[in-house]
Amino acid sequence: MTDLRKKRHMNGRLRVLLLLLFLMFLPEAGRSGPPFKTDDPQPVDFHHWEFYVASEQSFAREETDATLPHFEVNFGAFPNVQLHLVAPMGYIRSGSGNAYGYSDTELGVKYRFLEESDGSPQAGLFPLVEIPTGDASRQLGQGSTQVYLPVWLQKSWGKFTTYGGAGYWYTPGAGRTNWMFAGWEAQYDFSETLTAGGELYYHTTDTRDGTPGAGFDLGGYINLSENDHILISLGRSFRGENVVAGYLGFQYTI
Repeated sequence: MTDLRKKRHMNGRLRVLLLLLFLMFLPEAGRSGPPFKTDDPQPVDFHHWEFYVASEQSFAREETDATLPHFEVNFGAFPNVQLHLVAPMGYIRSGSGNAYGYSDTELGVKYRFLEESDGSPQAGLFPLVEIPTGDASRQLGQGSTQVYLPVWLQKSWGKFTTYGGAGYWYTPGAGRTNWMFAGWEAQYDFSETLTAGGELYYHTTDTRDGTPGAGFDLGGYINLSENDHILISLGRSFRGENVVAGYLGFQYTI
């Protein structure tokens, strides 16, 4: 690649990053498999990396939550094993006021224990721990350690891929209760540039006076190059609290 082409490529990447950072400062959905709430069992390839700068937004009648932005890193530490980190800047707007600052840190390990074959799906575990690094008094964190224990499955047929599963959240704290999440996603590779799909999800209540919820998201991936990707989704609930949620992110893979 010539120096001029390299300069144009870097300038184009910088413009994309600046655009995404601008869009992310809009008025938190649960972090999971970008850009969807449902995750998959496929880890990052051995000795490869994924870097994200992204925003998740959740708009309810009385409260708006967002990560503005959050930074995610995934590393293929061993064959079939991925290490995971999310460092979020959180924003909340509610009847008690607005707050912005560092929120709870997420750590995880994805382990694929079954590889896909013609007759069976791939399967994996992806336990997550939410460390209470945020200021719970300002609603920028939960104030206690949260643990998520899910199992995920995935199967592909040509350009069509579908994945999903369920997990259990351990969420101690006053007024809170442990809860379950289940989701399933399907997507299609329309070209080397565009993959689009959607998910359905259901969760039990995470508070003692709350109600279960369910919803959907539509979204996908735009591959700007082999290494540069835009991820986006938008959806809403159709059971429980009326919530509109979105995700917008930039991913760099090496």
